[in-house]
Amino acid sequence: MINLEVRGQEADISGEIEVSEDLLGIEFHNDLLYRAVKAYRTNGRAGSANTKDRSEVKGSNRKPWRQKGTGRARHGHRASPLWSGGGVIFGPKPKNYAMNLPKKMKHKAIRSALSTRYSEGNLVVVERIEFEEPKTKQGVSLLENLELPTDTLIIVSQEEDDWKVRKTFSNIPAADCISTSQINAYEILRHVGILLTKGSVENLQNNLLEEEKVE
Repeated sequence: MINLEVRGQEADISGEIEVSEDLLGIEFHNDLLYRAVKAYRTNGRAGSANTKDRSEVKGSNRKPWRQKGTGRARHGHRASPLWSGGGVIFGPKPKNYAMNLPKKMKHKAIRSALSTRYSEGNLVVVERIEFEEPKTKQGVSLLENLELPTDTLIIVSQEEDDWKVRKTFSNIPAADCISTSQINAYEILRHVGILLTKGSVENLQNNLLEEEKVE
């Protein structure tokens, strides 16, 4: 087990929490993380790009001019790709870019990414994040007190997912705030620091280590 210090919003140590080594103590899996990031970004593609081929271009089917005798090149249709406004040759069509990644691989990729940030010393746990009203200054002050960079991913539990907390960090350029239900390896690797609440750690242990308990 790994013992993590739990801090208050003023950076004072309020206690400890035991975390499984399977959550924060596994090795960096380069291939697995590559696949997880690729799947996340690929699934974000709309795949809605669309162009018309010559059969879809509306207009007259009349031949622009007669075949011979004009001195000009022969043409049969103004929808030809050779004409401005004509069809497009081999243009993009709507496509489904969805890429599935098994649940166990997805969860292990998240644990590997979290373990990497922990080994770098860029992961901090706080008791709870609460603000009476959303103010960017409070968010910046919290990160400074905990000695975390502005490029930090704040992860709260689903029960703690409050609009005041999200709004507080929304104006900090590189910071993002998500709940444990939205966590993914890409967001973890995209940020230098990770700020977890005690509740989010418990959620992650229950959700990401579920397979190991069954086995």
